[in-house]
Order: sequence, then C-alpha cells, then structure tokens
Amino acid sequence: MTRNGMNETDGVLAVPGTANTGGGGSVRSYLLHRAKPHLPPWLTVGGVGLAGGGASLLWSDSAAAGVGLTLSSVALTAVTWWAGRSTSAQRRLHSAITVAAGSSWFTAASLAGPLTGPLPDLYLMGGATLALSWNVRLLMRTPDSAGETGDKGLLAKVGLARAQIGAGRVEPNRVTAPVALAPGEQTNDDVSKALPHIASALDVPRNAVRYQPDPDSERRGELVIVPEDMLRYVVEWEGPSLPGGSIADPLVIGRYDDGSPLYLWLPGDPKEKRNSTHVLIAGGTGSGKGDAALNLQTEILSRKDVIMWFSDPKSFQDFRPLLPGYDWAVEGGAPTEGMVEAIKAAIPARTRWLGAHSYRQWLPEAAQQQTDPAHSCSKDGTACGCPGMPFLVAWMEEAANTLRYMDDSAFTGIAQEARSAGISLVISLQRPSYDQMSTSTRASLPSVIALGCAPDDEGFCLPDEVLAAGAHPGAWRNRRPGYCYVVSPGIPEDRYASPGRTQHFPDRVVPMLEVLADWAARNGARPDPITAKAAESVVGNAYTDRKAGTQQPDGEDDMDQSPLVDPEDVDIDPEAELPEAEQGDDAPIFGQDTGRKPSPEEARALFAQALEEFERNGQMVVGPKDFQDWCDRHRLSRPWVSARLTEAYREGRLKETGKTGRWRIVPTLTPADA
Repeated sequence: MTRNGMNETDGVLAVPGTANTGGGGSVRSYLLHRAKPHLPPWLTVGGVGLAGGGASLLWSDSAAAGVGLTLSSVALTAVTWWAGRSTSAQRRLHSAITVAAGSSWFTAASLAGPLTGPLPDLYLMGGATLALSWNVRLLMRTPDSAGETGDKGLLAKVGLARAQIGAGRVEPNRVTAPVALAPGEQTNDDVSKALPHIASALDVPRNAVRYQPDPDSERRGELVIVPEDMLRYVVEWEGPSLPGGSIADPLVIGRYDDGSPLYLWLPGDPKEKRNSTHVLIAGGTGSGKGDAALNLQTEILSRKDVIMWFSDPKSFQDFRPLLPGYDWAVEGGAPTEGMVEAIKAAIPARTRWLGAHSYRQWLPEAAQQQTDPAHSCSKDGTACGCPGMPFLVAWMEEAANTLRYMDDSAFTGIAQEARSAGISLVISLQRPSYDQMSTSTRASLPSVIALGCAPDDEGFCLPDEVLAAGAHPGAWRNRRPGYCYVVSPGIPEDRYASPGRTQHFPDRVVPMLEVLADWAARNGARPDPITAKAAESVVGNAYTDRKAGTQQPDGEDDMDQSPLVDPEDVDIDPEAELPEAEQGDDAPIFGQDTGRKPSPEEARALFAQALEEFERNGQMVVGPKDFQDWCDRHRLSRPWVSARLTEAYREGRLKETGKTGRWRIVPTLTPADA
C-alpha cells in the first residue's frame, strides 16, 4: 500500500527490528535509529562552519568585532567549565576543550575568512576529530570502575563511588540489579546505610528501595527498586483462598507491592525443609492489626484439618462472627490462664501420640484415621485405626493484657516446646518490647507480621538484617493500615524486606464471616481424644462446656422457653409462699455474708465451696487475689487463704502452674494425679 507515492514501510514509519516484506525500509530505519544519537556532534561541526563563513562577510574588516569575538570565546569556554562542575571531571574537561576549539576557529574564520591559510584544514581535521571523540564517548558510556556513566553515576552520588551496578532484571513493577562493591573498601552495610539516599536520588519512597546482601559475600548483593506503590489500592476480602484445603497449604493473607500473593505457612514440611512456626503479629494502634488477624484466621478456619483455641480480652469485639468456628474461645484473665495450662498439658500428650505413630513432626496424614501400618501404634505391625490428630492453633489476641495478668514469661514454655506437638502459637500485641514479653519467648517466635509502628519500635518487631535490607515499618505508623512486612519460614529471604498489605474487612463482609464460621463448626476438624482429654484433665468443665457461650438457639422451641427457668423447676409456682426456715438452714452459703467470723471448721468448708464454685464457673487457675472479695465477706485474711491454698496443693486438690501464687484446680471428676 502506498501513501503520497511512498511505501508505508519506508523511512521512519517502519518499527526498528520488525519483519518487513520490502526489506529495504527496515534496514534504513534501523540504521537511522542507530545513527541518531551520533549525529549531534557532526551537525554542530557543520553549523559552526556555516556560521563562520557567514560571520566573515560581516566582520572580516572590523577590529571591534575581533575584540568582541575573542572575549566571547574566552567567556563561553569559562562558562562551560563552570557549568560542568556537577559532572564528572572527564566530561567537564572534554566539554571545555570542545567549546574552546570551536569558538577559536569561529573567531579566526569570522575575522580572516574560513578559507584563509590553515583554517580549512583545521576545520576538516579538527572538527572531525572533535565529533568523533564525542561519538566514541557515547559508545563507551558504560559503568567504569568509578561507578559512573556519562555523568556522575547514581552510586557515586550516594557515597558509593567505585561500586558497580550490573545489568538489571526487569519484572512488572520491579527492577533487580546486582551490585559489586569495591573490594577492601566497601561492605554490604555501606549500601544498607545509603538506601535512604538512593531513594532520594530516584525520587521514590524509602520503602521502594531494598538491598539483599549475598550470603556468600560481604561485597555483593542485589538492589531492588519498586517504582510504583501498588499497595495504595485497597483490596477487600472476598473469601478464603482454599476452602476445604489443608492447613499445610499456603495461607494467603494479602499481596506484595509488586502484586504477587503474600503467603504464610504454619506447619512444617520435611520435603521443603521448612520448620513449623509460631507467629507474632505486631503493630501500633490503627495499623490494621485487626484486619491482619482476620486474614489469617479466616484462612485457618477454612481448612479441614485444624482446630483453633482463641483468647481475646476485648470480648471478641472484632471476631464475634467467627465464634462458632473456634473449638474453644475464652476472654482474658483467669479463663486465658486456664487455657494456657491446658496447652501445656496438651503438648506432651500430643508429642507422645505423634511419636507412637512414627511422626517426627505433625503432617497432614496425622489428621486422618491411622490406617497405614507405617504410622501405627499397634505392636503387631498392623494398622491401629486410631482417630487422627488435627493441627492446633493457639491464638492469644491482645496478649499484652494476658502478659500483665500472668507475667512476661507466660508463653515461654509453649513457644519453646509446642511446635513439635503440631501446635502453632499466635501472639498479637501492639508493642512486643522486652518489658512486656520475655526475651526467651520473643526468640521462640520465628515468624512475624510487622505492621506500622513507632520508629523506635522497629527493632522489637523485625530482625536487624531485615531492617538493614530496607524494611521500615516506622515510616507507616498508623497512616497506612494493613501495610506490613512478613518474615516466616517458607518465604524467600529476599522477600523479607518487601512490603505487603493485608486484605480489608468492611462491615458488609460480616455475613460471609458468619457463613465461614458455620461451615467450620459443621465441616471442620473435631478435637482429637488425646488433646481433649489433656484439656479436660486440667480445666475440667471449662473445656467440656466450652461451647455453652457460643451456641445459638436451634429453633423456635428454644426461643419460647425462658432461659432463666431450670427444666427441673418448671412445675414450681413462682407465687407460692416460701416455707419457714428450719433449724440448720443458716449454714454458710458461698458468697453470702454470715454477719460473723466463721469458725475454723466453717471457714474450711467455705473454702472448699469456693473452690467448687470456681470450678463450676470454669475458672481453673486461682490465687489469693481471686479471694479478695470473698475474704472481705467472711472476715478472713489473705494469709489465711494462702495457707489453705498450700494445704489444698498438698492434698492434691490443686497443682502448681509455674507461677508463684497461682494454682490450678484439679477437676473433681479426674484423679488428683492426672
């Protein structure tokens, strides 16, 4: 096809490097494309020659013009030298020599004529030499040993002169370039310290620039630049990523800044050489910690081989729609203290079962009925048929409250021992400082979801090497809810310093959460006999009656009957006169002030009733402070209660909890040595 007598593929209409039926157009376009960068020096030489010839017609006989042109030549050279102070020394000198030579020839040609004496030869030889010198400079424009290109290089500008940047790997919204530092002069720490300056030079946020050191070299690594912040777009939760899958499959809790999914694993995988993990969720007020927790919890509850024990001192404010999906949910204080004791008891029971069935760690096969002789506790080598053991997630929300109630080492034993038992501990709190959580507990939490925080708190949330690589949660504070860094087994280490963002949970997804919780209650895993027995042995009906507070009425009949009337008392007339008091009816009743100090025998009976009442209420861990009001009512002292607690421990009614002054009630339906 032709247009104005010219083929469509002629000249610049053809795209360089593309196929062309005519052939010639493509070649011409390619050559022109390659020649364009080298044309300006030659055009400048030609322009100076034409200007010198024209100027000679005006000023060949003018002495004043000679003076003016000479001064102009000197001034132009000086300005060129001054303007080049921010460039490399080589470029500055080259530019000044070029301007001096060109302006000198122009002055001579203007006064004497361009064809006078040696001027034509100087023009042809000198002009061609200068033009070629700039062409050569353009061809050689690659990083040299000083880390510079045609002008002062990026690394030289940020104080890393002599470092070299190799060819970058370009991905969608991500550029990765290898960096080689000057041997013996620079280290990877120098690059980490220069990251804010690199971000400034590139005019991008600090979090957009990261550096991943080479673990086998102190002078090599990769510089990662993410030019566009894709996390600024809020993504709402649309449902779990893998309903009905295994807890061993990756849990999707958001996305990275390059758009890829943000994964987390809880159980270990021997094939992938990935260990089981505990998780710390840390972030200041308003940082999106609640949404991060909902992302992880909805993923957990949607899996078929896991149960969750959940503690929340805030009365399940953010998580009430999910209550039916938990196997056991308690509020803070003493109920959480009992849950911690139950977890401690479950650890040896579960590891014993796993070991008896030849599991060195929890695997998805452990959650199934044991029909494989290779995983059998039968002594004759046949399949034992034992029920499976689901994975257990013990979640401590707003854990700072629990740590204050118990002590800073409340979770230390669990964190150090639970992973081998197929238990993951999740601790969520605002500031995981060492005055709130013991260093032993913090060191036993390999995974962390670090949301926005105060700059001074970054070191409590992330490892030093991740901060050195460019992670900076303190830059967000609470201004970017959901922004986070995730450090966990299974995630490539070069991703640790890459920011991500969790999905958002608006109010309109509450019905979806309720559907998920209902699915988990009907189709999710059930507690195995081993774990259930261990929990019952230490907290009794606090575990056996755990669903009483989360069950909803099943039908209209339940709604018609008053919840305040015991079924055994439905025939009692509420208007009938009470019978007269008989002798002996003034015996002490728990919680009732008798008006006098009880005798030693009565006091011991009251104390025994108090322990029974605590057990009925599901409070299985007690101490003198729990009897404070009781002591006031019965005119008994706190030291007296402490002595009775010690007696009850000796009698087997109580057991130690590992914390001074706190005792665990032994359920009355289990042996004292359970």
